[in-house]
Amino acid sequence: MKKIYSLTKEEKLEALRILYEYFPDAGPELNYNNEFELLGAVMLSAQTTDVRVNIVTEELFKKFKTPYDYLDADIKEIEDLIKSIGLYKNKAKNLKKTAEILVEKFDGKVPNTREELESLPGVGRKTANVVLSVAFGIPAIAVDTHVHRTANRIGLVKSKNVWETEQQLMELIPKEDWFKAHHVLILYGRRISKARNPDCENDPIKHISLHCRGLLEE
Repeated sequence: MKKIYSLTKEEKLEALRILYEYFPDAGPELNYNNEFELLGAVMLSAQTTDVRVNIVTEELFKKFKTPYDYLDADIKEIEDLIKSIGLYKNKAKNLKKTAEILVEKFDGKVPNTREELESLPGVGRKTANVVLSVAFGIPAIAVDTHVHRTANRIGLVKSKNVWETEQQLMELIPKEDWFKAHHVLILYGRRISKARNPDCENDPIKHISLHCRGLLEE
């Protein structure tokens, strides 16, 4: 994405304020009952929609409620329960191995530090940030493809990758709003500023967004 115009800080914050009002109930769309189920659901969500993950976890979480339930599980049984999502074989392996590590090193509990979370198989920075923010209330901005795309399209950031996007958003947005901003940008990306055919006509920030104003070359 090549920016040919820059928003002021005031314009960026105004865009976010409008989106907060437009999506007042923005929050996690994955279904879970505890920290461990949240971790598992986020691990499964890579390259898969939340809707599909929720369908899969409805059965998965009935069978596997805690890390201890995975210890003696046959990997094929886990695969069968999640086989309708992408990369299911690798995700099944990571779920089982993560459960084993949680029992071995963390007394069966999900850790609440980024370093410990990222030590688990299949857990990267985005997944760790989601768990820290949603499960433990620790301020973090989890940048997925929606957040990266929309933040650049609006003009909130000028970045080449998710790491740069996260850093620039943290500098721009007050820490107490990180959780809200993350979920609002995801909804905005899913419902309005879609990867293909973004709906600028009905975009509540079309008067600010560089993309909708034709000031951004993608």
